[in-house]
Amino acid sequence: MPRSHHKPFSYTTSIVAVRDLPPSLIEHMVRLYLNNFDGSSEALFREDLAAKDEVILLCSDGELVGFTALQKYTSTLDGDAILVVYSGDTIVDRPHWGQQQLARAWIARMGQLKAKAPKCRLCWFLLVKGHRTYKYLSVFGKSFHPHWSEARPDLKRLADKLAAERFGDMYDPGSGIVSFPTSRGHLKPQIAEPSPEEMTKPSTRFFLETNTGFRAGHELVCVCELEPSNMKPLAERIFREAMQAGGDR
Repeated sequence: MPRSHHKPFSYTTSIVAVRDLPPSLIEHMVRLYLNNFDGSSEALFREDLAAKDEVILLCSDGELVGFTALQKYTSTLDGDAILVVYSGDTIVDRPHWGQQQLARAWIARMGQLKAKAPKCRLCWFLLVKGHRTYKYLSVFGKSFHPHWSEARPDLKRLADKLAAERFGDMYDPGSGIVSFPTSRGHLKPQIAEPSPEEMTKPSTRFFLETNTGFRAGHELVCVCELEPSNMKPLAERIFREAMQAGGDR
């Protein structure tokens, strides 16, 4: 019997301001989100999305299969200005796990932002609901907070400041966890739980040990400085190329 051949997925990415998202696309985003998360609702998703500035969309053959949302704002630490990129929900439909186009588009966008403010420190601020998202910190960066083998007191101070400003008493600086009174969304069990292979990775074990309440929607506060010197080789190349091309938005 001849072997069956499956057409490989082809992907495109685009950046769209939240205010410019058509209603039909937002509805598709809602469905994708609720297919992957429990403990949330369409209203919560729309509320969170409305607070973001833009989304990076991942499409396969013209169909939305993933996205990540982000908000940009300026903060300060010790009198120095910091451009903060706060990540919102990041979702990729399960058949498309393993693609890297969304991650590459995100890194390129960070390079564009750095090009527009080259003298300003650029930091990624995110709340992590699952071990796969936490893993991307080590894919992109050499050093970040929190890390399983390296302390960064400077980033810890920044994480505490940013999280306290945004989440108040729901943030515990001792644990580095934001605990909402009720979950604002947590991954479905079949997605949240790691495989035996994933459990061999230090990033997975560290996340599970640090955020023991992730199944109830607790979120780990993380910060990573986005500078070429702090990036892994592939991320650095994409980031530098985007910087050299300049910010276009």
